[in-house]
Amino acid sequence: MLTEVQFDGLVGPTHNYAGLSSGNVASTSHAGEPSHPKTAALQGLAKMRLVHGLGIEQAFLPPLVRPDMPTLRAAGFDGDDAAVLAAAAADNPLLLAQASSASSMWTANAATITPSCDTLDGAMHVTPANLISKPHRAIEPPQTARLLKHALPFAVHHDPLEANTLMGDEGAANHTRLHSDTGTVHLFVYGIDHDNPNALAPRTFPARQTRLAWATIAKQHQLPDDMVVLAQQSPAVIDAGVFHNDVICVGNGGLLLLHEAAFADTDQVLQALRDRLGNAFTPLIVRSDDLTVDEAVSTYLFNSQLLNTPVSGVTLVCPAKVEDHARARAVVDGWLDAGHIDTAHYLDLHESMHNGGGPACLRLRVPMTESQVSEIPPGLRIDNARLDQLTSWVEQWYPDTLTPLDLGKSDLLHMSNAALWALGRCIGLPDLYALPR
Repeated sequence: MLTEVQFDGLVGPTHNYAGLSSGNVASTSHAGEPSHPKTAALQGLAKMRLVHGLGIEQAFLPPLVRPDMPTLRAAGFDGDDAAVLAAAAADNPLLLAQASSASSMWTANAATITPSCDTLDGAMHVTPANLISKPHRAIEPPQTARLLKHALPFAVHHDPLEANTLMGDEGAANHTRLHSDTGTVHLFVYGIDHDNPNALAPRTFPARQTRLAWATIAKQHQLPDDMVVLAQQSPAVIDAGVFHNDVICVGNGGLLLLHEAAFADTDQVLQALRDRLGNAFTPLIVRSDDLTVDEAVSTYLFNSQLLNTPVSGVTLVCPAKVEDHARARAVVDGWLDAGHIDTAHYLDLHESMHNGGGPACLRLRVPMTESQVSEIPPGLRIDNARLDQLTSWVEQWYPDTLTPLDLGKSDLLHMSNAALWALGRCIGLPDLYALPR
């Protein structure tokens, strides 16, 4: 029997609004505004507490080291840390913002993970996303890979795919595992197929995930062909701000919630899933008359967490924006009235939402056996005592407010490093970070 563990990203102390993610409407629209790292981290912990309280196995991945000083030094800035930060702030504030980004909080982009029960060799496989489409995220994979090896020591860990435009990989934000009594299917959604010169492609924003990347990972992870469905995301919705599939579609078990415009050929995708999952497959299609793509993007309805819980049945954890938006709320109420979902919860995650990530962005789903769950380091597993400990840690170390000008101050670097040093020790993983005290 599998347990789906939710690995949430713990928001880092340099959480800021630099508007680095073109194609992500929320990210660019809040560029330059003051951010609130302490509030952001506490909101993320509140989500973990809710999910844990629903009877779901919850874990977390710690923040990455930021600012990333090797990135700044590789660009030619030298001297001590304070001199490097000051020079970068004066000469290349964009690079400084990229090196300071706390975007690893969105662990849906951390990796693609295939459970051991699905693979031909009977092993769990992990491939960190290369995230090559955005410079601030492309520097994440080495540290992310190290954290994943700590968190999942029993798995087969692959290197990120080669960093080139043919192999763009954004991780599990474009991957959904569905299953029923009839079978299991991995839905891999891509934005562009470079091998097909006649294929549709977005015109305004780049497609971040390629078909070749998914085909390579499916083979690398030893997935049987009959478990794999490769589906193209609609180019039009990418241009409308749907930069990942999890902004327009979410699934769990045999249930799939999606907008009618999600795929280049929605009918074909649904038929392929139905062929593998049988009559237990239930797609709930939201029509544009009920909710436009723009409304889906602005509310992040489909970026909700869809959970099968022992406490409240099929549960949807939604952003507060859904509750506040009459048409999005009506969609959820319709699912509740029809019995497709049993419970809906609404959470205030405005700090993450303003930077372009909702509830589903903040978690990486990892189906595991009981013995594998027991091998997760205890310091990364969530219970109420751990949540209380992390809350106290955030309250002690995190700044209340950050502006773009604060990124060039060495005090922020020293505070962030000290906070991570303390975190590693308080969760019993003192070698988690290679940092001076």
